[in-house]
Amino acid sequence: MGIDKDIHQDKFLSEHQRASVNILFTYGWMMERIKKFLKPVDITPQQFNILRILRGSHPQPLSTLQIRERMLDKMSDTSRIVDRLVVKGWVNKASSRKDRRLVDVIISPKGIKLLEKLDARQEELDGILRNISVKDAATLSKILDKVRNGS
Repeated sequence: MGIDKDIHQDKFLSEHQRASVNILFTYGWMMERIKKFLKPVDITPQQFNILRILRGSHPQPLSTLQIRERMLDKMSDTSRIVDRLVVKGWVNKASSRKDRRLVDVIISPKGIKLLEKLDARQEELDGILRNISVKDAATLSKILDKVRNGS
């Protein structure tokens, strides 16, 4: 099936419009699958993103501002999400030693274990793109980079 059939629309003003609609539709489609993947461990895609960011900086803490800058979803309320991660025991936070106005956040051992559990299922997550080859995935990534770098 193509985007035309998926959204029941035969005509687009241009191929650029078709591509834009296809990107947005595919984003929604992928997010639904990612949510389904994460549901068994009771974590949202935004929480998962923050945990991965913090694991990448570990053992160095990051401020909520630094986390927000690295997030995939820039519209997320980072502070609220971090607070939920603290309640679940997946991260720890404390006032910054360098600047008391900032809060330092670091992934906890429990958060690292959760990500390791999800890492073991990475093939399942990668399976979302199972219909394209590794070469096509690399090409798609380059095209998407080109789209963002053109503005």
